[in-house]
Amino acid sequence: MPQTDLVTPYREFFKIIAATTDELRDRVFALRYEVYCRDLGWEDPAQFPDRREYDGFDGDSIHCLLLRKHKQSELELDAGTVRLVKTRPDSPEPCLPLTAHYDPALFNSDQSPLKMQKGRFGEISRLALRKEFRRRQGEQNTADGVSADLFQWTQEDRRRFPHIALGLYLAAATVGLAEGMDGVYAMMEPSLARHLHFGGIFFEQVGEPVEYRGARAPFYISRAMLFEHLNQPLRDLLDAIAEDLCVHV
Repeated sequence: MPQTDLVTPYREFFKIIAATTDELRDRVFALRYEVYCRDLGWEDPAQFPDRREYDGFDGDSIHCLLLRKHKQSELELDAGTVRLVKTRPDSPEPCLPLTAHYDPALFNSDQSPLKMQKGRFGEISRLALRKEFRRRQGEQNTADGVSADLFQWTQEDRRRFPHIALGLYLAAATVGLAEGMDGVYAMMEPSLARHLHFGGIFFEQVGEPVEYRGARAPFYISRAMLFEHLNQPLRDLLDAIAEDLCVHV
């Protein structure tokens, strides 16, 4: 990954905020409906007559909203969203989407969430990008807009911020750090985890892959793992995102 400036284009074109009000969370759920129900058809629109996509984990989640700035009009477009599902010491099972939908017999690591102390971990979940930001080849049929060229940087990419999904992953990780979590989980394609390694984001696979809208597996990253390998451009970006979220890591 080139030692390039990620903060300047992020500051110029985007901002990530915490959806801490009912109005902001409503915008999160509306965007998720657009992506998951209308664009991708992954969820049944009939289940959400209010055109807001949500589930039982949203009440225990911190939601982030990515805003795309329009410099001429000073308007902001809701471009993407992600949530961090939290656990509490008294959280009932299943405490995460991962443990609700993944066969526990497939976990093969001591970093399994079934072996972790509740309240010390969370899950990055429900990442979605508006279709206007999923235009490159291979991205149109994924909610997060991630394709195999995640860290293949073109001049245009550098200009508009290399990959906006990357900012949302960092936002969710930043929230977890600010909450004092030891680490976070994510269900992702193994190929995505390999590409994240290029940028110094080292997720550890903790279970066998399953077929769910493509091959996916559970991954875990601890606080120590994140800061041990994160390169300087991404560390600077993480700090900028933390400032926007008004948290300290």
